Amino acid sequence: MEWSQVLQDPVLKELPYKIELNEDGNIVMSPASNLHGYLQSRLVMELAKKIDDGDILVETSIQTSKNVKVADVCWASSQFIEKFGFETPYPKAPELCIEVRSPSNTDREMNEKIELYLAKGALEVWICDSEGLVRFFCHEGEIAESGIVPGFPTHIRV
Repeated sequence: MEWSQVLQDPVLKELPYKIELNEDGNIVMSPASNLHGYLQSRLVMELAKKIDDGDILVETSIQTSKNVKVADVCWASSQFIEKFGFETPYPKAPELCIEVRSPSNTDREMNEKIELYLAKGALEVWICDSEGLVRFFCHEGEIAESGIVPGFPTHIRV
């Protein structure tokens, strides 16, 4: 299955959970809890306080080497938006991709998403767990704080 087919399928349009495609083109569905949505919104609000250039995006589809993945929150520079607009899915990852980890996510899944987003051009990938702890990653590995958004909190209030 291709991403354009997912977007056009009337049966899939109103599903209350995130859809991604795995490397075989199969749909992978992840039900999102209210906590998940809350953490997404808190991340967006904190980003908006700390960064005024570019755009903050949610549920951002990105074409990776293992098909389409959907980052929970992204920040894209104005140069990125100027180049790619709102192309769906993006052929390259925005500079910052953030995943809110659900209890069902494994370490392997999270590590794979970090690698996939960085390989597609992200400069940083953040993982926020269900307790609100935020971890920052770049091409060199885990870092103590974001270089893109210095001073971003390591803990989001739950």
